[in-house]
Amino acid sequence: MNPIELTGLAGDTICAISTPQGRGGIAVVRVSGAQALDIVQQRWQGKPLADMASHTVHLGHLTDAKGDILDLAVLTVFRAPNSFTGEDVVELACHGSTWIQQQVIQTLIDAGCRHATAGEFTRRAFANGRMDLSQAEAVADVIEAQSRAAHHVAMNQMRGRYSDELKALRDKLLHFVALIELELDFSEEDVTFADRSEVTALARDIHSVISRLADSYRDGNAIRNGMPVAIVGQTNAGKSTLLNALLRDDRALVSNIHGTTRDTIEDTVMMGGTLFRFIDTAGIRQSSDAVERMGIERTWQAIDKANVVLWVVDVTSADTSMAHDILNRCEGKALIAILNKTDLDDDVAARSELNDLLPEGTPVMAISAKSEEDIEALRSLIVETASLPDVDSDAVIVTNARHYQALTRARDAIARAINGLDNGLTGDLLDQDIRECLHWLGEITGEITTDTILGEIFAHFCIGK
Repeated sequence: MNPIELTGLAGDTICAISTPQGRGGIAVVRVSGAQALDIVQQRWQGKPLADMASHTVHLGHLTDAKGDILDLAVLTVFRAPNSFTGEDVVELACHGSTWIQQQVIQTLIDAGCRHATAGEFTRRAFANGRMDLSQAEAVADVIEAQSRAAHHVAMNQMRGRYSDELKALRDKLLHFVALIELELDFSEEDVTFADRSEVTALARDIHSVISRLADSYRDGNAIRNGMPVAIVGQTNAGKSTLLNALLRDDRALVSNIHGTTRDTIEDTVMMGGTLFRFIDTAGIRQSSDAVERMGIERTWQAIDKANVVLWVVDVTSADTSMAHDILNRCEGKALIAILNKTDLDDDVAARSELNDLLPEGTPVMAISAKSEEDIEALRSLIVETASLPDVDSDAVIVTNARHYQALTRARDAIARAINGLDNGLTGDLLDQDIRECLHWLGEITGEITTDTILGEIFAHFCIGK
């Protein structure tokens, strides 16, 4: 990728603390820019930076403007273009006193640095061709990863697996465009360079790959933000008790009074290396109470957004009067039916009645949320039912909403091209759809972008990265 000139980035040498805020054993201050070595040299007592080879580590003292020693520090030099940003970079590891950190930043600013903005180091890496935009976004995902699965997916993206797949798609599309435009150049001679059956097969292959990437977003979003699991059922079925048992924490208020939960309650827990986001919901029943009805509407919304639904039924009453409403809303969702309160009554007949209502193959588990009987087995069943893709493979999984939106638009464009091929549209009309498909794929990797888009993306980064 060629270096990209971005507004406000050229010329300045920037600095920031790259380790988390607060006091610690060590803090790392990063400096990047054309003057990085010269500026740090003004505040360095030790081997001259001009004599240091790239990717070498040195011990010395950091000083203030008066020459007074601030700290004994370890300095690492990364010379352009072989650095994270593609510029000269110096990283200073000093002691983690908040006062020392503040003084080091201040003395560097006094010597000619500017304090970095959020994500500016990574933005420079993108601008200087060290990574494309999807890889840059993966840097933030690696930092924010809350599970092994999220970390693996982000690392795959940062290492370029996603970019490689998009590049292969763009190469196919460019070949498609070349064939169509060659025909346009020789349209008066009635020459055909692109065999329509071959081109149609190519377009369908492109559509298949884009669809696979777009369809992976459902699981990718769950991996990144936590697999959404809605806990639903009628009032007093034990939903809140179940939430507390799954979380191993008294997160939700538990009461024998019907309709206690009026709103959704969410919390996360790690299971099987994946982050699950459990959503306790208001009990579903006919109600004239305006506030309770609002809570029930949020229950339906939680079901719509969930990947997995836990339908909790009180085995002591086995009231299934709202069963059809619940099951209709759960259509297409991974569903687990739970017979709760087995500590009070292990009613086999209720289980049989429930089985008659459930879609074929729906797992049914009898538990006691209060005594936590069979909760571990339920956790295992939830992980199994979630059926997330194998994150240990090199398969590309889309986790970013911006990418998903671009992929769906690219899919629509290539679908129009396929429809045009099937209906004998002329090359100039096909060319428009293919170029639109290229446009949306280019927005993902950054071949096509604007400062507004970049500002929105990098504003979510932490300062120092």
